[in-house]
Amino acid sequence: MDVNVKFLGATGTVTGSRYLLTIGDFRLLFDCGLFQGLKELRLRNWDEFPVDPKSIHAVVISHAHIDHTGYLPRLVKEGFQGPIYCTPPTADLMELMLLDSAKLQEEEALFAKKQGYSKHADPQPLYDTEDAQRVFPLLQIHDINQPIKLHDTVEIIFRYAGHLLGAAITEVFVKGKSQTKKIIFSGDLGRYHDAMLSEPAAIQDTDVLFIESTYGNKSNPPGEPDKELERITNDTFQRGGVLLIPAFAVGRTQALLYFFHQLIKEKRIPDVPVYIDSPMAISATYLYYRHPNYHRVKFGNTDFAQTMETNMLVFVKTSEHSKQLNKIKTNAIIISSSGMMTGGRILHHLYHRLRNEKDTVLVSGYQAVGTRGRKLVDREPAISIFGEEVPVNCKVENMTSLSGHADREELFRWMKNFKSRPKITFTVHGEDPDLSLYAQAIRNELDWNVTVPNYLESVSLFKGI
Repeated sequence: MDVNVKFLGATGTVTGSRYLLTIGDFRLLFDCGLFQGLKELRLRNWDEFPVDPKSIHAVVISHAHIDHTGYLPRLVKEGFQGPIYCTPPTADLMELMLLDSAKLQEEEALFAKKQGYSKHADPQPLYDTEDAQRVFPLLQIHDINQPIKLHDTVEIIFRYAGHLLGAAITEVFVKGKSQTKKIIFSGDLGRYHDAMLSEPAAIQDTDVLFIESTYGNKSNPPGEPDKELERITNDTFQRGGVLLIPAFAVGRTQALLYFFHQLIKEKRIPDVPVYIDSPMAISATYLYYRHPNYHRVKFGNTDFAQTMETNMLVFVKTSEHSKQLNKIKTNAIIISSSGMMTGGRILHHLYHRLRNEKDTVLVSGYQAVGTRGRKLVDREPAISIFGEEVPVNCKVENMTSLSGHADREELFRWMKNFKSRPKITFTVHGEDPDLSLYAQAIRNELDWNVTVPNYLESVSLFKGI
């Protein structure tokens, strides 16, 4: 039996994670993400899928982020009907995130038709809400640390990855006639000192390793997020402004709530209204109560109030209420999505707040190349929103200590758990030149055989096992 892999995404980019394993006559797709960021990447979402979706027998999902799951509705629309394996929190989060993604796709198509900027007379969404709904009956939900049989020759086990509620490292066991081989997909690895999530599970052996590379060539010390938030918040209010935080609805918003709760309780920042302007973030917050075994925050008898809730926490549920927030001039915190500012309610907040010198926009997470968030981090003087170049007059802060991704030191710390060298290691989910520098660092420091794969490249992993 031969085992091969075809790289369908997340090569030279941190989006579009998709790796197709062909194990004898069994086809397994690991992750099924949407390409984001640069237009040339986003256009790949519209390309014909490189293999017939009907020929794929199963999908394994590492975690719920759209760059790992967002193509699933399209895959199902094009004929995939096999099982989709994931952890319980990932299943719940995927329902929120895929429905939200479908809604954004529909809204973008309608807006393009209304504004006439599409080359198509009747632009269509990549997928719609009905397509997203067809994904959920296919989910096969399994807990962490439990063997899961996918096929006579394939078994997997999910291990804690940190990074996001429910995120998993996946161990794949391939049973040949005379031997069993092991493949590990790291997924996205979390941090060793995360305020809410457990650290990545230590794994000691594998034949093949797929390792994420988001911060593979960057040191990002955990720092003291509470002190950074304290400084930024107080500085904003002293200038008479509003603090606007574009944040990922899942994971980042909850971490921000956790720290703001502490800061207000300890009277380190004023007790001001904290607006959560993201229906998905509101729903995701309650999932922390539903899945207590997947994080390390211990809720008290009054649950939410003792851990995340501030005195003036406001959940903004309607678009009308969201627009009213633009009238607030000072002493407020607005947390809205999407985190990379590619769509959602954050856009109209940015449209109004970027112009105001008194306001602060706090970029609190990784920003892919080509996104509005990356342009803000790179200090571009104007950002395109709703077809208009909006000047950046506000103060822009870039806070990396809340990142859910392991940095260079943490990635090496995790890899040093292996007692022996993998036969081959693939560095994926990263951007050049850092991606190539990271691969070379692994070769230099660990003496491993490392390959930086190319988009649509096929590689033989095992022959005749």
